[in-house]
Amino acid sequence: MNLAQRSRLQGISLGFLAGYVDTLGFVALFGLFTAHVTGNFVLIGAALANATHASIALKLLAFPAFVLGVAAARLLTVAAERRGGPALRLALLLELALLLGFMVLGVLSEPLGPEPGALAMTAGLFGAAAMGAHSATSRLLLAHLAPTSMMTGNVTQIVIDTVDVLRGAADGATRERCVKFFWPLLGFAVGAILAAFAYLAVGFAALAVPLGILLVLIALEPARLAP
Repeated sequence: MNLAQRSRLQGISLGFLAGYVDTLGFVALFGLFTAHVTGNFVLIGAALANATHASIALKLLAFPAFVLGVAAARLLTVAAERRGGPALRLALLLELALLLGFMVLGVLSEPLGPEPGALAMTAGLFGAAAMGAHSATSRLLLAHLAPTSMMTGNVTQIVIDTVDVLRGAADGATRERCVKFFWPLLGFAVGAILAAFAYLAVGFAALAVPLGILLVLIALEPARLAP
């Protein structure tokens, strides 16, 4: 597998994973965005304005959980790089562990009531932390890829580049960039759609799909760096 193929696989896979986990969290946990901090702030404001306090605590706690996931990924990356270790492999393992916690606690919390219980809330916090680690890994170790968890910038860039292509002002780099941003966007969209149906079918056990994706990506990373 050459570098271009590897980058495309990573972009599609991680985009799919982010869309899948974010949608499953939203559907299962009363509108919680595990990967979209801005969305949680919007929903908190809307709930407070309408005097609807259900699950506000979960959305508030999701922010520090997301931050902790980012911080953990950063510290792990720094430690790995200082020792010459496989930083990306370790960061993906961290995300795997947090997503596993999300799934296990989610399954244990089923069936969910009209309000999130302690297990469901803790599951959501594990999900938010996992996506914090995901975002940090993307920024720190996969900066050559388009963002895989926040699609607003991807859509904006694709539209700009597409307009330039259509008006004949694009060069080779423009076309390459358009393709680069397209694949994570497609993966995210497909993941988001499949997650909603998967959760309705099997509940939190549907998180086995992103766990499988991470296992494949981890297997493709070397266990140690070449000397």
